[in-house]
Amino acid sequence: MVHLRTRGRAAFAILLTLATPVAGPTAAFAAGQSDGLAPQDGDDRFYCQERKLGTWFYCSKPKPKPRTEEPAAAPVQTAAEQMDRITAELRELKAKAILEPSQENITAYVRFQRAQLDRSSMFADMWQRAVWQDPSLDYTLQRPVNTLGKREWLDDRKIDKDRALVRLGQRYGVFYFFAQSCGACEIFSPILKSVADSHNLSVMAVSTDGGPSSVFRNYVVDSGQRERMGLTDKVTPAVVLFDTKTHRVIPIGYGVMAADELMDRIFTLTETQPGRDF
Repeated sequence: MVHLRTRGRAAFAILLTLATPVAGPTAAFAAGQSDGLAPQDGDDRFYCQERKLGTWFYCSKPKPKPRTEEPAAAPVQTAAEQMDRITAELRELKAKAILEPSQENITAYVRFQRAQLDRSSMFADMWQRAVWQDPSLDYTLQRPVNTLGKREWLDDRKIDKDRALVRLGQRYGVFYFFAQSCGACEIFSPILKSVADSHNLSVMAVSTDGGPSSVFRNYVVDSGQRERMGLTDKVTPAVVLFDTKTHRVIPIGYGVMAADELMDRIFTLTETQPGRDF
């Protein structure tokens, strides 16, 4: 009875030994599949080398595909560069058509020029549409160009100019430099006097050569007034405003001027900011 039990235990031990997996090719393959890893160096020679099972059995690593360099992308041209290219091409086609006036060369030049004219027309059309729809871009709101708007603008401008010139004498004085030998002074002196009388302007007539004036009888002889005002030109007649508030000298003009032109200059230089009317 004891002997049978001993033999049973021995048989059971043999079964356990057979049931335990032994490290080898089959075990390595199973391990490689279970954990997703390929066999490392030192794996079973019979499994990987002698049998030459290769990549599909995780024995040799697949060779990586050679990397192909992508062609470099062409640099993007700016709008200014594109315009320069178009201008250069147009000049080249024109020059070629002139130097070699064949039908082919002339046709190529005319076609390219027409394409640029169409592009220019499109630009002008879109410019006009943008100005119409955005009042901040419409210059005609400040300086009308159509007949009705321009007439109203000129009427308003005349009213503003007359009001400004009426007040002008309260702040500004007029220096008038003339010469007895100056023929232009004989023409301009009556014009200046009429403007001064109609707008209450005080005129100080200064004779540059000491001679009298038939219009401005209360004149003075130039004793350095022109140089002290910073006027280096000796041209006569010359009209200069003097600002009694800021002691600033404002040259109005030289030579013969019409009454309207004289008043426009005075109004522009004293009442408007640079760039407002342009």
